[in-house]
Amino acid sequence: MGSDPKREFLRHTLATLAYRGAKAVRGAPESFASFQAADTSRTPLQILTHIGDLMDWALSMARGDETWNNAVPLPWTQEIERFHRTLTAVDDFLASDTELACSCERLFQGAIADSFTHVGQLAFLRRIASAPIRSENYSVAQIEAGRVSSEQSPAKYEFD
Repeated sequence: MGSDPKREFLRHTLATLAYRGAKAVRGAPESFASFQAADTSRTPLQILTHIGDLMDWALSMARGDETWNNAVPLPWTQEIERFHRTLTAVDDFLASDTELACSCERLFQGAIADSFTHVGQLAFLRRIASAPIRSENYSVAQIEAGRVSSEQSPAKYEFD
């Protein structure tokens, strides 16, 4: 099977999600996990758990056994590990020759796009929790399909 450009693009989006997500949680104070901006808002821990659920859902869709599960949040560091583990599982599937049971577009418009929204929430919550991350020109970041672990390239151009 030849390389499918749509699958390769999805792999790049997952690598981008990993890069941005790792930045959003890296160096966060321990108290950040339970920070709540308002009584009805999710905590960063709940948001990160939801992202893991989204990636599990994406993998189930790709395999053709679509299921949703609301996971019980793990401790913060374990949820960060789960974030990268679930990204790796989806990326590994996309890198394989196994046929997708749904379209690339459906994977993107649902689970992947929603995850970007939630990573943005984490970055925003870092700022209002008085633990901001530095802004960055992401268009010059060293992001490569397949790099979805917590080991990410250092930022090329950050600013305040």
